[in-house]
Amino acid sequence: MTDDVRARALVVRLWLACLATQELLTAYLGLRLGLYAALRGNPATYEQLARAAGIAPRYAREWLEQQAVAGFIDVDDATLPAPERTYSIDEGHATVLTASDDPLSLASLAILPLGGVARALPELLAAYRSGGGVPDAVFGDDWREGHSGANRALFTHQLAGWVRRALPGAHQRLRTPGARIADIGCGAGWASIALAQAYPHAQVDGFDLDAAATADAARNAEEAGVGDRVSFHARDAADPGAAGRYDLVCVLDVLHEVPRPVEMLRTCRELRRDGGSVLVMDARVAPAFVAPADEVERFQYATSLLHCLPACLAAEDSAGTGTVMRPDQVRGFARAAGFADAQVLPVQERFHRLYHLTG
Repeated sequence: MTDDVRARALVVRLWLACLATQELLTAYLGLRLGLYAALRGNPATYEQLARAAGIAPRYAREWLEQQAVAGFIDVDDATLPAPERTYSIDEGHATVLTASDDPLSLASLAILPLGGVARALPELLAAYRSGGGVPDAVFGDDWREGHSGANRALFTHQLAGWVRRALPGAHQRLRTPGARIADIGCGAGWASIALAQAYPHAQVDGFDLDAAATADAARNAEEAGVGDRVSFHARDAADPGAAGRYDLVCVLDVLHEVPRPVEMLRTCRELRRDGGSVLVMDARVAPAFVAPADEVERFQYATSLLHCLPACLAAEDSAGTGTVMRPDQVRGFARAAGFADAQVLPVQERFHRLYHLTG
């Protein structure tokens, strides 16, 4: 391809990316203002939506028209005068555009995090110049809620099955009265809840340094009916009194953001009972750098650039890992922490790998 052809192709690609980004931001408005929720099962004119959602009518009209133009929602008759048009959202699109444990929901993965990155952009620019980091708090509730919910469907519908099929020894132990599970970096608690539901004899302890996340997790556990067997702790898991207590120790989509990953894995090894298991889930990326790459690799790199690497570098003495943590790097961290190896488990998941840390 000539330089001119490549340039024109990039122009088209970036213009489409601009359009997609703008439409994601309009979806963010719909999610955060409760507009999709107000429309769900309740077709409305713009004045009716404005009253239901508590927003200004002129903004309601513009948002509804834009959403219909984008094909996110439907309009009954586009030829009617603006005040008479009725807008609706079908159940399929409502599922995609609202946060839930449905595998088709993209609210937490694609919509909320965009708000967090937008909020942090000035600090990101400063960090790139200084070499410093950007703490998670700067990204705000949008990132916390989005990040915590991004794997909700995965944990709810897949995690227990992975343990059963890929870690049969751990599965048998967890079915025994007195079994204990530690969820390190538990976030909003969806993995802890899923494991408690799958293993009714097990007690689960979730650990996270974010007190707001553990408060969310406690509410979620109560609503799920497992609050009596799941406890959340807003502190470091490196408590000498917890050593040797757990049959399964999980580090799920967390290790790449930890400033000192070897220390964390050393703690996990100490928490494990004799014969217990340590399970790590992290980003599925290529074994070695390749460019250009597929969509998943592009997504992982962009996520690293905009959040995970800056958040990791916000702490002193950080390893600066970032999202793109390849299998050899996981093995290196595991061996430095005292494990013999980190075995990749035979689990097929588009965005993640699972590792069993042994020895």
